[in-house]
Amino acid sequence: MQIKKFKKVLVANRGEIAIRIFRALNELGITTVGVFSKEDRYALFRSKADESYQLNPDKGPIDAYLDIKTIIRIAKEKNVDAIHPGYGFLSENPEFVDACERHGITFIGPTSDIMRAMGDKISSKQMAIQADVPIIPGVDHAVHSEKEVIEIAEKVGYPVMLKASNGGGGRGMRIVHTAEDMPKEYAEARDESKKAFGDDQIFIEKYLKSPKHIEVQIIGDNYGNVVHLYDRDCSVQRRHQKVVEYAPAFSIPEETRQVIFDSSLRLAKTVGYRNAGTLEFLVDADNNPYFIEMNPRIQVEHTVTEMVTGIDIVQTQILVAQGYTLDSDEIQIPSQESVETTGYAIQTRITTEDPSNNFLPDTGKITVYRSGAGNGIRLDGGNAYAGAEITPYYDSLLVKACSHDRTFLGAVMKSTRVLKETRIRGIKTNIPFLINVLNHETFKSGECYTTFIEDTPELFLFAASQDRATKILEFLGNKMVNEQKAEEKPFFEDRVLPKYDKKKEIYGARDEFLKLGAEGYTQKILNDKKLYVTDTTMRDAQQSLMATRMRTKDLAGAAKASNQYMANAFSMEAWGGATYDTSYRFLKESPWVRLALLRERMPNTLIQMLLRASNAVGYKNYPDNVVTTFIEEAASRGVDVFRIFDSLNWVENMKLPIETALKTGKIVEGAICYTGDILNPDETKYTLDYYVKKAKELESLGCHIFTIKDMAGLVKPYAAEKLIRTLKEELNIPVNLHTHDSTGNGVSTLLKAAEAGVDIVDCAIGSMSSMTSNPSMNSLAEALRGSERDTGLVPDELTELSQYYERLRPVYKQFESGMDAPNTEIYKYEIPGGQYSNLLAQVKEMGAAEDFEEIKSLYKDANDLLGNIVKVTPSSKVVGDFAIFMFKNGLTKENILTEGKGLSYPDSVVEYFEGMIGQPEGGFPKELQDIVLKGKEPITVRPGSLIPPEDFDQIKKGLKEFFYVDTMEDEKTLHRKAISYAMYPKVYEDYCRHFEAYNDVTRLESHVYFYGLRKGEETTLTIGEGKDLIIKFVDMSEPDENGYRLLEFEVNGSMREVKILDRNLEVKADHRIKADKSNSAHLGSTIPGTVGKVLVKEGDPVTVNMPLLTVEAMKMETTVVSKVNGKVDKIYVKEGEQVNQEDLLVSFEIEEE
Repeated sequence: MQIKKFKKVLVANRGEIAIRIFRALNELGITTVGVFSKEDRYALFRSKADESYQLNPDKGPIDAYLDIKTIIRIAKEKNVDAIHPGYGFLSENPEFVDACERHGITFIGPTSDIMRAMGDKISSKQMAIQADVPIIPGVDHAVHSEKEVIEIAEKVGYPVMLKASNGGGGRGMRIVHTAEDMPKEYAEARDESKKAFGDDQIFIEKYLKSPKHIEVQIIGDNYGNVVHLYDRDCSVQRRHQKVVEYAPAFSIPEETRQVIFDSSLRLAKTVGYRNAGTLEFLVDADNNPYFIEMNPRIQVEHTVTEMVTGIDIVQTQILVAQGYTLDSDEIQIPSQESVETTGYAIQTRITTEDPSNNFLPDTGKITVYRSGAGNGIRLDGGNAYAGAEITPYYDSLLVKACSHDRTFLGAVMKSTRVLKETRIRGIKTNIPFLINVLNHETFKSGECYTTFIEDTPELFLFAASQDRATKILEFLGNKMVNEQKAEEKPFFEDRVLPKYDKKKEIYGARDEFLKLGAEGYTQKILNDKKLYVTDTTMRDAQQSLMATRMRTKDLAGAAKASNQYMANAFSMEAWGGATYDTSYRFLKESPWVRLALLRERMPNTLIQMLLRASNAVGYKNYPDNVVTTFIEEAASRGVDVFRIFDSLNWVENMKLPIETALKTGKIVEGAICYTGDILNPDETKYTLDYYVKKAKELESLGCHIFTIKDMAGLVKPYAAEKLIRTLKEELNIPVNLHTHDSTGNGVSTLLKAAEAGVDIVDCAIGSMSSMTSNPSMNSLAEALRGSERDTGLVPDELTELSQYYERLRPVYKQFESGMDAPNTEIYKYEIPGGQYSNLLAQVKEMGAAEDFEEIKSLYKDANDLLGNIVKVTPSSKVVGDFAIFMFKNGLTKENILTEGKGLSYPDSVVEYFEGMIGQPEGGFPKELQDIVLKGKEPITVRPGSLIPPEDFDQIKKGLKEFFYVDTMEDEKTLHRKAISYAMYPKVYEDYCRHFEAYNDVTRLESHVYFYGLRKGEETTLTIGEGKDLIIKFVDMSEPDENGYRLLEFEVNGSMREVKILDRNLEVKADHRIKADKSNSAHLGSTIPGTVGKVLVKEGDPVTVNMPLLTVEAMKMETTVVSKVNGKVDKIYVKEGEQVNQEDLLVSFEIEEE
């Protein structure tokens, strides 16, 4: 036995296998030398070596590792004793072995002669025949022409397998099913073999359908001793590349296994094999084994053999290369009988391949890396760590995760567990796919075969990775970079929930309603002396004060205390109106979830919603089936009281929703909107008789309660007294008064109404009342305290709620209207309280905040031009949109019929004049109607009667196709989603896309949701039961050359980075071409906004008033129509682009008359 002790060994490889070999050498006390390409200069493996040297920087990423000359030069210069090639690259290149030998360097592997004999698939088959080892029918030589390969295929019989003679890892392999496919497949196999192995030799053999792939690990020393280390099942493959391997191959009959073992030893001894090698076999359906090739090197999957035998194969390779015998004390394999297996081992290869995208390798930076561990787990990694940059140059392997257990199913469970524990973010991985493979019954039974993956499509059904932390960080990053400057964030108090007696028994209005029924309970109210109260804080108050921006989290925070403190009230208005739209549009939360949560936390309280008749909770008329379906679902989900109104007081539009709501068994309030002044002797339209007549109509329809809905605070105290007294005389149902406190007269108005006998009044908790909101409940309760109309509400309890909301309001200050004191101009402009803050936000969005006073004046003019209409959503939106449009286009009452003739009007104004909102009292102003409609015929019937029913099944199908989430499997949840889509398709799609991008953001604290985090600020986010993320903002970089900022966070103590594009860095100058007003072939934008839909293409013919595109600004959408007959010459904008007023949208070739 001749021993040559190594002092220094170079590893001519990279990544995982390089680290594996370094570790084996380190344990043997041998100095390690690494080599690396310029692309790998930051790679982890180079730092694991004792010494590390760069390869030729002029070589490409692969060629650098194939550069024999440079590797030998480094080895000589650094006094290396031996080189270990690992697998791949030069590991099967006999010329490399010869080069090592010429320079006196030991090659850790077989000799070049053995490599030539066994590393080549053709010569290895010839050796197999010589050793009486069974092979697949085919030829024992390389084919040299297309003609020859076709002739042999005809003899062997299709299908056949083409293989690169020097191939491995599936490269250069092709299955060919027909003679027609052969020329193409043969050419591609040769080309791939040439690129991968520098050799285009191809051989051909019969293709076995769905065999098992079994391989045997052998070890031979330099003295003729050879043993096998048993077998591995490598049948789970994709495109002939192994994915999951396990040892031993327990599902093969013992008799077949023995034939494979004996064949392997016989063949190895025939060729005088030394060092580690693997012999590969296919086993057909009848358990006949066929030798296919030998790999004269270490294999990727050697790990599982090491785990079941306890033999370190890499160390054994090194010791054999030094000259030790297998039975030496250093190696300790005295005989074949001494090799035993214990238990079962499985290896899963975690790669950057994306199984949902045809296993395309992903690249990028790993932002999170957290590996599994524990009993029975072994990890062999080399490329994966937080911060690692995954490049496109090399194999996609990140880490090999191996498990070992006494039973195979135990090993499956361990492997599944380690994969689930592993967290890799920033790049896609195949982990979900591997879990599906492990959990499949075919794998668990050991019955997998080589085309198992291709034949099992369910392996590709993945539960989407939530990656909640990264998505939340990206949401915060976008907020802090593009919406709110982190350094400008104010300081906010922590939210403190209101205190209440959790043990107190509660009997509230809902309990009485459930006992007496809708009619019984409301008639009881009619006979009670007590003044009942509806608390509007959760709906109209926050809508009027802060543009409906209050989040469910904050409303729910008050819900349990409100349930107790409002036990003597009539109801809490908490849903409907604008809350539905803004929940999806701005708050990115579901209004249905809000309703369910409030229902759960306020079980004794009547939850009231505002329903815009046939507009439901939208801004237009919907098909009847949408309205009825919505009402039925709202009643089922938790609404107890439906307040139903029409924005034009057109009772015809209210009949269907009233009838539907009555059928649900819930309380129905019919509401008529108040405008004008009944005490004004000059008022001829909205008189006392007008309101009485409308009230009696609603009573006759079966409404349980009649409500005067004064949206703008126009009803004065003495007018309220007169109106209520008259209504009480005329009606046999309770009367309710809803008003706003914009003028400062709100509480006075309610007190006069109380004196006149009103049954119920609307008001808001103190800190959420007054100005554009409703009158103060706290003030009203104190004013009536001790009187026969005492509300029964406890002032201290109201104060507790008031203090809760008071602490919240600063978070929402940016959305408030700016009205700091009562304003009696409201009597003049008649702007509803709910619209006042929305209108200001809309004006700010359009960059005209300094012109708000002028726009308020135009609001009154717009109302007069429209025919002095009732103003409440959506009719108030028509007036607001029209006023802004007039302002932007320099229109007045005096010039609109001339200057406004050729303009495209906002969609809401067009729909109003079409009759799509309803019919106003006294009809439409004809001249303006003609200008706006431009020849369109208006309707005179109820719009809903003309609109075809919505196809909810089609909507559900589309939602599942484009926005699938697991909750859609619940039919009720999917039904609610379909209702939302039916009413707000674009808004709902945007909400779904936001959810896909950022996941659920509703649990963030509100100040974090709206402002993000200051530097150094920390927040805790609960993402599941017992799962908290502690998020701290660390720093933000300056933008790079592409405009991206890098934001650093700590998440549960670990550093995380996200890259966010700073959209504020875009060129501020407006480089768009402006429309030439004097050129009739130019069409410009009448408002600044976002291009919604482009409805035509360049070259399309157009006619006058033909819709071309839409422009959206805030909630206002304008359809831009053609002013000419002709052809579209050029379109200057794309969907989603921002435009300013007068930007050129479209140019035309005008048709000559």
